Amino acid sequence: MNWLDQVKWDAQGLVPVIAQEQGTGDVLMFAWMNREALAQTAELGRAVYYSRSRGKLWPKGEESGHVQQVHEIRIDCDNDVVLLKVTQLGHDPGIACHTGRHSCFFSVLKDGQWQAVEPVLKDPTTIYK
Repeated sequence: MNWLDQVKWDAQGLVPVIAQEQGTGDVLMFAWMNREALAQTAELGRAVYYSRSRGKLWPKGEESGHVQQVHEIRIDCDNDVVLLKVTQLGHDPGIACHTGRHSCFFSVLKDGQWQAVEPVLKDPTTIYK
């Protein structure tokens, strides 16, 4: 059996993916992959996601230059979530989020409010032209 056949794809042919920074263990982002994206990620050693809003493959960093080198691909015990162990590379190493932050998980619930607790490392208007 092909390793891709062992993944439990949802009704849209997608699987959720978590990108975790290899060095720190920080969770950088959450995204989706289809079969082609996961196959390309394994082949290239770089993260390729599936953009649901654009309906196409999304090689991480194609616009921003913030690419993810993939060191390891894991799957959970139910075969329905993928974990990538990555190093964030590119023009501004360490930026994974389109807001110019290190991680997409920069808000914390405090006193019933979401509060940004991580700094913007680079103005996103200078990243995406």
